[in-house]
Amino acid sequence: MAASSPDTQPLVERLAEWPEGHFEGVHNGRRFGVTLHRSADGRRLWLYGEERGGGDFVSANLYRLSDGETLLRPCEMPAQVVADFILGFTPETSG
Repeated sequence: MAASSPDTQPLVERLAEWPEGHFEGVHNGRRFGVTLHRSADGRRLWLYGEERGGGDFVSANLYRLSDGETLLRPCEMPAQVVADFILGFTPETSG
């Protein structure tokens, strides 16, 4: 793994706590709407988050390879931005 790439294990563990589909939450004091989809076989995860009332967003795919390694593939942003979002975002719970 390249020195500039974040460790994916904490990201995978954190994302396992998040619900499937669309939900709201907070990151760095700002509200975000997040959509999270997992593939049927559990090997691909798609994440998109958009700041409410602002222009910030985060977008990435995570792929679980057959050897157990997980690859983070951010969309048009540094991997560390995505990692910081995943680790710092607090989803709202309903009820």
